Amino acid sequence: MTRLGEIFQKKSVNKAEVARKTRLSDARIGQLTKNPKTKLTAAELYLIAKAIDEDPCKLLEYVCQDLELGK
Repeated sequence: MTRLGEIFQKKSVNKAEVARKTRLSDARIGQLTKNPKTKLTAAELYLIAKAIDEDPCKLLEYVCQDLELGK
């Protein structure tokens, strides 16, 4: 499960409703919530944040919290 998937689970988000609101496919929402190797685009993150009533900046910080700059 991805960090986005954790948020969906914690908030009891309906994936089909998010897919409808964002115009992303059900399959894409499934990939984004289950497969850690799936790359989330900025546009997708923004649309999903709006669909689940989250601040896009806070969602970005949560989803990307493990990223670090190289030395």
